[in-house]
Amino acid sequence: MRVSIDSCVSVTARPPMTTSENPDIGIRQISRKKSIQLFYIVDWLPPDFGAVGQYGTIFARGLAVAGRDVRLIGLTTGTYSTAREVLPNGKLFEITRIRSSSYTKSKFIGRLLWTFRTNMRIVYEVIRDFRSSRAEIVFTGAPPFMLFFIVVVKIIRNTRLIYRITDFYPEVLMAELGRRPWLLAIERLTWFLRRRVDAFEVLGDDQRAILIAGGIAPDRIYLKRDIAPAEIRGDEVPIEIPGQLKDLQVLLYSGNYGVAHDSDTVVGGLIKYYSEGAGTFGLWLNAIGSRADLVEQQLREAGIPVVRSQPGQLEELPRLLVAADAHLITLRPEFSGIVLPSKVYGCIASRKPVLFVGPASSDVHVLCRDADLPAYEHVEVGDIDGFAAALDRLAERKLRIPPLKGIGGCDNERQGNTHVSPR
Repeated sequence: MRVSIDSCVSVTARPPMTTSENPDIGIRQISRKKSIQLFYIVDWLPPDFGAVGQYGTIFARGLAVAGRDVRLIGLTTGTYSTAREVLPNGKLFEITRIRSSSYTKSKFIGRLLWTFRTNMRIVYEVIRDFRSSRAEIVFTGAPPFMLFFIVVVKIIRNTRLIYRITDFYPEVLMAELGRRPWLLAIERLTWFLRRRVDAFEVLGDDQRAILIAGGIAPDRIYLKRDIAPAEIRGDEVPIEIPGQLKDLQVLLYSGNYGVAHDSDTVVGGLIKYYSEGAGTFGLWLNAIGSRADLVEQQLREAGIPVVRSQPGQLEELPRLLVAADAHLITLRPEFSGIVLPSKVYGCIASRKPVLFVGPASSDVHVLCRDADLPAYEHVEVGDIDGFAAALDRLAERKLRIPPLKGIGGCDNERQGNTHVSPR
């Protein structure tokens, strides 16, 4: 996603005392209307890939349009920069990108060191801004463990903290590594700190239930779901399907395919579908993550049609999503509630069938079930027979439906070959 900022000043170099390095310089001249400053903290900002940053950019701008002075702070693999825009309502919207390197998720110690360094740098960026005194701070579950660092800002600068829950940490690590003693100690400390947060924004009712069970008062919890990160109008021209899948129906998995996502059911189900079912679907993995590598390798070894591409520009997301015949979303049961695959919003907005492999306790199931989709298939993790049967039903449904008509009654044709993903 590329952020278009009109009437703004962009500072990308890092000489001493520039407005990028010292946000105090020039701000008093830019923003003359007083309001409680709001800081919005995320991890990777567009055009770098990251769903939290994509949504954060949308919501932070919305808050500025609604009448708040907002400074959005996140990460970039590019150069450090701050862009400032004075909106028509006189409010100031800023985006600060802090240069950071990426890390390999499979290297646990490296992940921890990266998390510590990154959170320290973001917190320092907030503290050194004079406007952070008595400000409001919206922070998310990314970078992980930001809660441990942002409480320092609350103490030093007397801020009001709003925790927008994306992923629960350390619960994600506990689901991945098991309930180890040191993680249990961190969990106890985490709940101690959570009870000192002023308000929570949750993505779903499953997250609300976890917070209430942990002792958070219900009146401090607000439901604010994510949205599709790009508008889908319904008249998009689908992008070109990769050559290996041209004569097949396309099951699209688009986004991050990491440790929280089921792969065994998908691989086993596709193999069974090709050995005993219709075998008309191929899998398009427009994905990053360790499980994407595993799924691709296992399906290729089994001779199942699979294509792998990398997420690209957010502007092409609508054309990608409408190119699918059905969308695939997966979630392992142990991650229910503590992770919500944000791709669900774009999948629903595309008005294409969805196949969800995961627990009914997840809000993914609730959202898809109640979305009045053309078709929705829910399969529990481990139900390989159910996965193959669901693909058979989706394939049969496709054969009964006439080709989708575009605007003016003309057939939509797939054009271009740009691949993107929300997560």
